This record gives sequence, structure tokens and C-alpha cells, in this order.
Amino acid sequence: MQGELIVLSHLRWAWVWQRPQHLVSRLGRGRRTWFVEEPWPGDVSGPRLGTSVEDGVTRVWLDVPDPGFHVGFDAGHVAAYCQQLPGLVGPGAGDRVVWLYTPLALEAALALEPTVLVYDVMDDLASFKDASPSLVAAQEATLRAADVVFAGGPSLHRSVLQRGRHDAHLFPSGVEPEHYERARSFDVRGDRPVAGYVGVIDERIDLDLVAGVAAALPDWEVRMVGPVAKIDPATLPRAENITYTGPKPYSRLPAVMAGFDVALMPFASNEATRSISPTKTLEYLAAGLPVVSTPVPDVVTQFSAVVDVQDEPLGFADACRGVHRHDRRRRDDRVRPLLYEHHWDTITDRMAAILARASVQPRNQEMPA
Repeated sequence: MQGELIVLSHLRWAWVWQRPQHLVSRLGRGRRTWFVEEPWPGDVSGPRLGTSVEDGVTRVWLDVPDPGFHVGFDAGHVAAYCQQLPGLVGPGAGDRVVWLYTPLALEAALALEPTVLVYDVMDDLASFKDASPSLVAAQEATLRAADVVFAGGPSLHRSVLQRGRHDAHLFPSGVEPEHYERARSFDVRGDRPVAGYVGVIDERIDLDLVAGVAAALPDWEVRMVGPVAKIDPATLPRAENITYTGPKPYSRLPAVMAGFDVALMPFASNEATRSISPTKTLEYLAAGLPVVSTPVPDVVTQFSAVVDVQDEPLGFADACRGVHRHDRRRRDDRVRPLLYEHHWDTITDRMAAILARASVQPRNQEMPA
């Protein structure tokens, strides 16, 4: 595959390894690939592009004067990206696919003169804590401007269709089964059963539920693995049997999951979780773990046959005790076809075919309002 792939993302390449990293690392093979992140606040007098190369991808960000709070793709920063990015990446070399994860960066994406503009809707960012008030309008503008629209789950796909993009493609997040299956080869079980969670700990996690599960399972450990973001760490529930390990690199996750007896998805029921399609569902299943989840709509739609769905602490506790005793072989027989269908390689092959067709079509000339 020839040409360039330039991704503009609200997530950082070196943070939690998830949908953007899985897709970009595969779709970028044979392409010059750039991953443009939100600005970094620092000790600089004015906006200045920074770069580094990681995993064969050139990371790009804007160093900006530190305002003392989170900075994102606001209008001033987008203007700086518009001015500096084209000179950094240079003239196009064949097809130039520009790929958006945040609609706030639309103007910067268009300044790169893409041959194909992609909007991969992996989250309803406007529903997240402290979301920019500009996001709703930016989402609408990006849906109009994009040549190709992908949606990362059934709920997001329905929302995109309702907004008029009837050609949007549904691609729920996937899994690298061979990576997580390594968990089955480790023997790291402790003295008591472990109910574990892996992922970002933010406003999407029901902290009262976590506390309630720990109280209902005093002879178990509840192990929370991942970074804390957008919430005050002081609000995290504390108990003798709750452990917070901090984030672990992607390479270590099989060993981490090998220490679990049951995997948890204790998501809250709020605006931020209404449209999520958790990547970790398939990762837990590939690791051979029984899974207990709150009734996240996409989990219920896609995985209710292989995930135990509960909505309160005692239900979670009873499910943990119950699924812990289930026969793993029977569960694996039901899970295996799902893992093949949702393999990241399968997903990216299908996406690449769509991009190839889009590259020979005239660019969508509808500009944002």
C-alpha cells in the first residue's frame, strides 16, 4: 500500500493501547504514517511542533505555553496546527488519507489536503466529562465533510445514521486473540480469588459499584488496573481488598489478566457510557476469563450470550462466584467464532478495501458550516 496516513487524535499514541493504535499500526504498513496528538503544555513562549518516532509511527504534537489546565484542539491551537503541519509533512506522496478521531481537528485535517478524509467515530466525545462546548457542532461538520465514516459500535452507528450519514460503516472494536491467549500459559494465581478490571478509570466507572462488589466479596480481591483520568483520585473507593496497580503496558496485559479469576466491566449508567462499545470485552474473553458487566447497551446487544450482565453489587458478587465455577471449555466454544470475526487483522483488511475504493472517487466537497 502506497501513500500517507495522517491521524489526528484526542488520544496519545503512548497511552493506553486501544482502537487507534491497533488500526493505525496495521493500516500504516507501507505508508508514511503520522499520528498527530493534542497539544502538550510546557515551558515554551509560543506554539512549536514536536515529533518523535515510536513503533514506526511519527508522533506529532504542539508544544504550547502551559495554561495550568488541560489543553486540547481549541481554535487557537488548531490554527497553529493549520500553519505548521503542512510544512512538516510536506507535499503529498500518492494517496493522502487523513483520519480523524476528534472532530475538533477538522480544520487542521482539511489544511493537509487529503485525497480521502476519514472520520472514525470511536466515542461520543460530546458526552464525556468536561467536553468542549464546540464538540456537537464539530461532530456535525465532520460527518458532512468526511469521505468515509466508520463507527466503533452499534449504538454509535445508529447515532451516525440518524445524523444523515447513511453510508457509515459499522466496525466495532476488535481483539488480537493470539496476544491475550498467552494469559492461559501463566500461573500467577494468589491466595484468594481476584475480580479484575483493566482500562481507564474515569467518569465511566461506577465507583459505588466497585466499592459494593468489594464489600460483598470480602474474601476476594478487587484489582483495578489502569490510569486514573478526569476524576479526583481521592474519590476512588478504598478497602482492604481493593487494589489499584496503575497502568500496565500492552505487552504485560496477558500476564496481568492471568492473575484474574473473573474480569469486571463495572461501567456506570450515564451519558458517557450510553454509546460505548468496550474493547476489553473481547480481550477478557480471549484471555479465557469469565466476564461480568453492567448492562452497557452494546455489550448486551453483542455479547449477552457470553457475558454475565448484572446491575448492582450483590448481583455482581453472586455472578463472580457463579462464573468462577463455570466450565471454561464450554465458554471457549462459544467465544472462538467471535474472536475470529472481530480480529483486528480482519477489521483492517475490510477497512483498507473501503479506503481503496474511496481513493479513486472524487473528494467530498461539502465543507463544514
